[in-house]
This record gives sequence, C-alpha cells and structure tokens, in this order.
Amino acid sequence: MEVLIKRSARRKKTIQARMVGGKMEVLAPASISDAALQGHIEKLRCRLEKRVYPKDDDHLHERARTLNNRYFQGSLLWNSIRYSANQERRRGSCNCAARTILISNKLASLPQWVEDYVIVHELAHLLEPNHGKRFKALVHRYPLAERAIGFLIATETM
Repeated sequence: MEVLIKRSARRKKTIQARMVGGKMEVLAPASISDAALQGHIEKLRCRLEKRVYPKDDDHLHERARTLNNRYFQGSLLWNSIRYSANQERRRGSCNCAARTILISNKLASLPQWVEDYVIVHELAHLLEPNHGKRFKALVHRYPLAERAIGFLIATETM
C-alpha cells in the first residue's frame, strides 16, 4: 500500500490515517520524528487493511493452506473451510467425515495469530478427532498455541 505523509505544524499530538484514491494518507504533527512515525504507520496500516480488505472464506482457505504446509507438511486435505455466523459457543468445528471446517466469524476481528491457532486446532482434527495426547501434540506444533489459548480465555471472546 502506498503511503503519503502530510505533516502539519497545527497538528500537535494526533496521528490519523485514511484512504484517499487508493493510497494511505497519514496526517501527522510536524514535530514527530520519522522513526517514531513509522511505528504508528504500521499500526494504522493494519487497521485500514482490515477495514478495506475484510477477511473472507478465501482468506481462511489461504491461511489453512499455509498452516497445513508449515505444521503438517502439506499432508492434510479438506473439502471446505469457511466462516460461520452460527457458532455461538464454539470458535471452530471440524466434520471429519465430510472434511469440512467452520470457523466462527467472530475470530475475523481478532489478531491473525489467534485465528491461526484455531485453524491449526481444526486442521489437527482431520488427523485426530478427539482431544487426546496425540491431538494436543499436533496442535502444539503451532508455537503460539499456549499464548492464543490464554488470549482467548482472557478476552472471553466466545
């Protein structure tokens, strides 16, 4: 995404970003250093991308493919993976017989590493339908598994 920075002596504290003509326009105080501004730009870019490029089922399929390659050596096959608004209490579900995975649409607004954990969890069910030791070993191939579990518990997202 192309970034256009506009500095203003009148702007004292706030930094703002918006999309203008397909470019990210950043409005910043003239007094802020380039180094300090870079950190703000990255955060604002992430926020804008979520708004401009909402996550969809294609996003889920791509993440699942990437995570399958990384943590399961590309060995898993599924028929579909998609967001579901019908998951009131679950973060995800896997129908092993039909090889279909549903991910709660509430996860789309969480950090990507948390959603990735849930995807890995559901992919692991394709190999191990229960939550036994073998299943847990598969899930913990994902290095942020414990952190994501803690995040989900702490935020009580679902």
